[in-house]
Amino acid sequence: MIINNARFIISNTDYRKCPQEVRHEYAFIGRSNVGKSSLINMLTGVKGLAKTSATPGKTMLINHFLVNNQWYIVDLPGYGFAQRSKADRDRLEKIIKSYILGREQMTNLFVLIDSRHKPLKIDLEFMEWLGVSGIPFSIVFTKMDKQSATAGESKTNDYLATLLETWEELPPIFRTSSEKGFGKDEILNYIEEMNKLPLLAVE
Repeated sequence: MIINNARFIISNTDYRKCPQEVRHEYAFIGRSNVGKSSLINMLTGVKGLAKTSATPGKTMLINHFLVNNQWYIVDLPGYGFAQRSKADRDRLEKIIKSYILGREQMTNLFVLIDSRHKPLKIDLEFMEWLGVSGIPFSIVFTKMDKQSATAGESKTNDYLATLLETWEELPPIFRTSSEKGFGKDEILNYIEEMNKLPLLAVE
């Protein structure tokens, strides 16, 4: 897939105020500082489309970006930022879960995992919740360039082996580097295939 254009449309805290068109949506989520904004910018080829920040956990909104005037990338708030107040964490959890459970246009949720880290409880529990809730999702390992190719392959394979201890099968897996552009074609080709699926009218 070739991205010809991508532009910001709207930010919201309430999924019911998100765009009402019947278009495929691909949401991106992960722990704070996992490289979500950088990945979105890499995929679209638009530098600065999703705002990156040196301050983890800055995204507090549901951000919609229209791609090729046909489908949406959705930048969801990060989760698991311990330095936030409990009230903020509760509010973010409500924003995230209400979108994931209530947004009928969401075709797939890309869950971002830092490839350098061992499996963390918060990520495992989140993905388990997605599975129990019947949410279609994929796993995207980020920052593969921050380590050797051998180390990255080993760590991500170990991560997947951990998942298979409790999962019958794995969702689609992508390994990426926003800095090097690694994994871009694989994700965009996957989205292109998903765009062929029919969308039901939203009530």
